[in-house]
Amino acid sequence: MKTNTMGYKVRQYLLFAGVTTAVFLMVVIVPFIYGLYLTMTSWDGVSMNKPFVGLANYVSALADTGYWVSLGRTFIYSAIAVILVNAVAFILAYLVTSGIKGQNFFRAGFFIPNLIGGIVLGYVWKFVFNKALVSLGEAITQGNVKSLLATETGAIIALIIVSVWQYAGYMMLIYVAGFMSVPDEVIEAAKIDGCTGTQSIIHISIPLMTSSFVQCIFLSITRCFMVYDVNLSLTNGDPYGSSALAAMHVYNEAFINKDYGTGQAEALILFIICAVIGGIQVYVGKKGEVQA
Repeated sequence: MKTNTMGYKVRQYLLFAGVTTAVFLMVVIVPFIYGLYLTMTSWDGVSMNKPFVGLANYVSALADTGYWVSLGRTFIYSAIAVILVNAVAFILAYLVTSGIKGQNFFRAGFFIPNLIGGIVLGYVWKFVFNKALVSLGEAITQGNVKSLLATETGAIIALIIVSVWQYAGYMMLIYVAGFMSVPDEVIEAAKIDGCTGTQSIIHISIPLMTSSFVQCIFLSITRCFMVYDVNLSLTNGDPYGSSALAAMHVYNEAFINKDYGTGQAEALILFIICAVIGGIQVYVGKKGEVQA
């Protein structure tokens, strides 16, 4: 009976999860609450004084045309990137679970881009777009070739390409786990009933992998909405700010324009939008899950 007392449960929790809980509170919860407080001040990010201004920063955020333009740009970028990331990841997962020779090697190879830091990744691909592909294009066409990063649409396309290259390998592993969780006897029964490979994937594997799709789409949405490092090193918002996504605009507002309160308010709005979209996606996805 003693093991069921509240004191015993508290001691057990502190023993096994106390450190993790303390770190989570210090790294996530406390900064989040402090950030909420800063949204109601006119702090410049440097001075000791933090004048209280109430909801004025939220009013400024709602009136900031540049913020909403960058947010709209982020929606377009995220929608395309999420679809492509998951499509490529699913195809790669199917290939490396189909029994091809060296599939474990390919799994590791496809995952490696996710291990490279976003800043480094952006500079590497910047060289590819500005130097390697331009030189190749000029050698083929014998004329002047403009870099993809030199145009407004091209810069967003470049961001999407790099995001797909970076995230697809990570999502692939989740889809691999999904493919491996589909019972072999169900696939064999489908073959006996006359299902082709494509029909088996569409009508059996995909419905049974709903949880994998829910996880991958959620992770893709949150990563794409909050992307900053690749945006900074690959395009830095150029040309003329046309490729600056929402996270970059928030950073510039807070640290470049020294308006930390408004920047923090815009960051909170971005967080809420991302959380709502992600939550709706998870809710709808969970309702569609089926059991084998």
